[in-house]
Amino acid sequence: MRYLGLIPLLMLLLCGAARASVPSQPTLVVAIVVDQYSADLFSEYRALYKDGLATLARGVVFPRGYQSHAGTETCPGHSTILTGMRPAHTGIISNEWLDPRRSRQEGGAQTFSWPCVKELDEHGVLVVSPKTLLVPTLGDRLRALDSNSRTVAIAGKDRAAVVLGGKAAYLTLWWVPGKGFVTYANATVDAGMQGKVDGVNRKVETAYQSAQPPKLPKQCEARTRAVAIGDKHSVGEVHEIAAKSERWRATPVLDTLTLEMAKAAIDTLQLGKRKAVDVLAVSFSATDYVGHYFGTEGPEMCAQQFALDATIKDLLSHLNRTGVSYVVALTADHGGLDIPERNSVRGMPAANRLEASLSPDKVGEEVAKEFHLSGSVLLGSYFANDVFLAPSIESKLRPAILDAVRRRYAGDAQVARVFMRDELLTAEPPSGPPDQWTLFERAKASFNPQRSGDLVVLLKPS
Repeated sequence: MRYLGLIPLLMLLLCGAARASVPSQPTLVVAIVVDQYSADLFSEYRALYKDGLATLARGVVFPRGYQSHAGTETCPGHSTILTGMRPAHTGIISNEWLDPRRSRQEGGAQTFSWPCVKELDEHGVLVVSPKTLLVPTLGDRLRALDSNSRTVAIAGKDRAAVVLGGKAAYLTLWWVPGKGFVTYANATVDAGMQGKVDGVNRKVETAYQSAQPPKLPKQCEARTRAVAIGDKHSVGEVHEIAAKSERWRATPVLDTLTLEMAKAAIDTLQLGKRKAVDVLAVSFSATDYVGHYFGTEGPEMCAQQFALDATIKDLLSHLNRTGVSYVVALTADHGGLDIPERNSVRGMPAANRLEASLSPDKVGEEVAKEFHLSGSVLLGSYFANDVFLAPSIESKLRPAILDAVRRRYAGDAQVARVFMRDELLTAEPPSGPPDQWTLFERAKASFNPQRSGDLVVLLKPS
């Protein structure tokens, strides 16, 4: 699925025990991220929100917040939220990138692929790590000023929790299928908190081993309409989700359990109740999985929005009961498009899925034939914005091969623009209103000299 640069909104609300006209200074910063929560979703459901999201909507709302960088995925999007910097500086250019200078072994084969929050440990094992994040988060900065400050980051995905928490987080937790919520392999967790983690994970295990029955609010029934995806799949009708399946992640229970872990951390670690300003970052992932599996305009997403509204209410109610003065902000990492099959029915002729011929292995094979070379001249097996030449290509051939690759991508009807590394490297950083930036300026905002590709390919929306 291709993402929109437009993220949803930024909602800010000052809450807590002090309800007087002049609230006390907040001692807890709460950052809520809803993965793939687009501005369109917020606008579409705003009138139907009655609980937590309705409460936040009574605060300061920026309903057309703009994610200005080009690579709008989970990892780069999350990396911007509490650092205040774009991927060009955070170094998180995508969910996964290739490094032609450094390979590793995976499944007995060589790969140049590196997930955004994973590094090799001292034993050569790929583990989750915050080392790839090149700049400090808000929590890191607070910790540098006051060693008593605590940052807790909890998410349904490792890449969300890690880049929100940063390198000095007191506790970072993310959900792993079959394991529940886990943290870094070498991390030390307070005994009391570990007990709470174990308790929530028992609930996680029970839920993960249980089928999730469909729950369709009455307001969502009119959205029910089967839409075929190929010959074997369809969406648009809610069904029971099998236990221990990949689609289990696309049910409200993932967000509910993420919330349970957040509440446990608030209480056990006394967030906001000590002589320091603390940070709680919570990323809810179910909306993103619903968007990927079922699209954004069906009954599945409608049901998720009602569930999300209730989840946010539960979190705010719990915070209010603590008596802590807190400030809360809700935003997203990226938006999303509905499935092309449904968009096509709605009269969008350009709606289509990405052609397999745009994958770097396919493009690389064609260019290799042109130059009478064996094998592919590009790294990678699936499309990504950053395109890398294989390190085996002789230096004297690289300029010509790179130009041939550029021409093939630029000539494809699904491609909007192709930019060369050298032109991005020498360009000035963009400035001014981001919603007025060109594609080149957005690409520059995502371009990191150490990690970005030899080419950057941007697709047309579909």
